[in-house]
Amino acid sequence: MASTVGTAAVLGSGAWGTALAKVLADAGNDVRLWARRAEVADEVNSTHRNQGYLPDVELSPAIRATTDAADALDGVTTVLLAVPAQKLRGNLEHWAPLITPGATLVSLAKGIELGTLMRMSQVIIQVTGADPSQVAVLSGPNLASEIAQGQPAATVIACTDSGRAVTLQRSLNTRYFRPYTNADVIGTEIGGACKNVIALACGMAAGVGLGENTAAAIITRGLAEIMRLGIALGAKGATLAGLAGVGDLVATCSSPQSRNRAFGERLGEGESLDAAQRATGGHVVEGVTSCESVLALASSYDVEMPLTEAVHGVCHRGLSVVEAVALLLGRSTKPE
Repeated sequence: MASTVGTAAVLGSGAWGTALAKVLADAGNDVRLWARRAEVADEVNSTHRNQGYLPDVELSPAIRATTDAADALDGVTTVLLAVPAQKLRGNLEHWAPLITPGATLVSLAKGIELGTLMRMSQVIIQVTGADPSQVAVLSGPNLASEIAQGQPAATVIACTDSGRAVTLQRSLNTRYFRPYTNADVIGTEIGGACKNVIALACGMAAGVGLGENTAAAIITRGLAEIMRLGIALGAKGATLAGLAGVGDLVATCSSPQSRNRAFGERLGEGESLDAAQRATGGHVVEGVTSCESVLALASSYDVEMPLTEAVHGVCHRGLSVVEAVALLLGRSTKPE
């Protein structure tokens, strides 16, 4: 089996899409990177950089950027979808007729769709009509800036078709990026969608001055509620105990580079949602939306997620961070 996919398309030129384009190129693939804005595409092509998202990271000349989705997708059989979760459906409706039949479609977005409460793989299948075996999910403890700098990292590629998973694994394998495969798409997606919400909670606790004991408690109890939801949906506990669960949760909750943790910290320090959003430079903070859809999904399966509920209260119901923390610490005692 070939070690590369030849030419891959990455649709979305934010930090994560650009970082994965770099990984693909470093692994020996040609990459077409679709950008929404012409100035981003022009910068990538002329300077081999994307300063707005990954400052001072040099990109391979094997990456060619374009604002024309038809150009990006022409004849390509591996497509990585790197737009924010809530933007995926609208974009896919335009892209679906351009996708090569039988192509492998890889979701890089971490979230649950508002309204439908669908996971991203389900959205892809519904909009494109692709067979579930064509759809893969890539998720793990993957801070885009660190990967773009070539720091060692591991990830999970989940796909029900083991052949496609292994082809993707080989085409993304570099000296600094190690993909593992599994068949648990549900668990891999639930871990990725929920960890952003728990990272917001960790950030809020740090923002009000709470320390490492509190952070450890939030991460551990956060994992417990993620596992409750995942298992109710049919996920494997081992997936959530691995890179796509614990690994991603720890990285996102602990790193100052995590957009969700940093956003939560600003809220904890007393900033309004709008002010905290402005401070991100307009970049999407997935957990703010995900807490709403994850909570609704949990409710539909009668799964309790108190941390997610507290974050939702702060982000959408006017609850103060101090009240949210008191709510959590004031819960009735019970066995772990």
